[in-house]
Amino acid sequence: MRTTTGWMSTEGTTALRRVRIERRDLRDDDLAVRVDYCGVCHSDLHRIGGLLGENALVPGHEFTGTVTAVGVAVTAFSVGDRVAVGTVVDSCGICEMCRIGQENFCYEGPVTTYGGTDRVDGTRTQGGYSREYVVRDQFAYHLPDGLDQAAAAPLMCAGITVWEPLRAAGIGPGSRVAVAGLGGLGHLGVKLAAGLGAEVTVLSRTPAKADDAHKLGAVDTLTTGDDQQTRRARGRFDLILDTIPAAHDLSPLLRMAALDGTLALLGYPLEQAVRILDLVQGRKKLTSSGTGGRRHTAELLDFCAGHAITADVEVLPSARVQEALDRLGRGDVRYRFVLDLSDLDQPAGS
Repeated sequence: MRTTTGWMSTEGTTALRRVRIERRDLRDDDLAVRVDYCGVCHSDLHRIGGLLGENALVPGHEFTGTVTAVGVAVTAFSVGDRVAVGTVVDSCGICEMCRIGQENFCYEGPVTTYGGTDRVDGTRTQGGYSREYVVRDQFAYHLPDGLDQAAAAPLMCAGITVWEPLRAAGIGPGSRVAVAGLGGLGHLGVKLAAGLGAEVTVLSRTPAKADDAHKLGAVDTLTTGDDQQTRRARGRFDLILDTIPAAHDLSPLLRMAALDGTLALLGYPLEQAVRILDLVQGRKKLTSSGTGGRRHTAELLDFCAGHAITADVEVLPSARVQEALDRLGRGDVRYRFVLDLSDLDQPAGS
């Protein structure tokens, strides 16, 4: 077995411990990746807090790094290549979903980057808050030249999470897109929708984020606490990306969706109440997304390279992971924390 160092959560606390982690020896189609930068996702907080009942885990599922070794059957990657890895690291490869490049919907269940079950040996996967990761070559992606490693890391979860509903809804020039919540997901939703040629509006509880919204590419902002503004927006948007990471009333958002418009719930993966009549009145669609498959992930990276799109990030040394998680829980970040894992090369406590 290979060993590396990472940050592990136990018993639901954000006070992660520095630990030794075992990684598998390279299989024929594996890459060993030195993790350079790993994004801090709100779903990491959900999982640390016990969303799936886990007691001990190494989070992290959006990271960039450098290939340090390859298996004997690997031909598409070489030592020294810059790569990116996202939320899915394996799948059955033969079901209908896998055959069309939607491995995130694999009928056998995709293997997630952390908290998943390895298809070969049954071990639990541990994530990218670590200095090395071993991954199948099919689930690593060449990081295009020109994309900064730290700022590109969140594309592998936050980016693909908003990209899939944008593509599914056929968003392009002439489309009207609203983004509710201007955080890690939302700010990338604005950038990507604007990059596709859509007219983008940011929905926010207060007008305080108007300047940021316009800088990111939005043409308008709407204050959801203003009844007059929300009434005027009735039936206005073809797609609403709801990135709010807490329970909230969906009815005001559904009323803003156009005829046959879509509300995509992206920020809160738990139970939400929905008033069915809000769907009936206008044939509204309610959907969700949590990540993407290989086809759309590769497409996203190419699109971002061509449009110079990355996340707005605050980079912290990985030893400050608790600070990142706690501030994320308070919403104190613009717009994505990224951990620099190079400090794990130093002895603990140095």
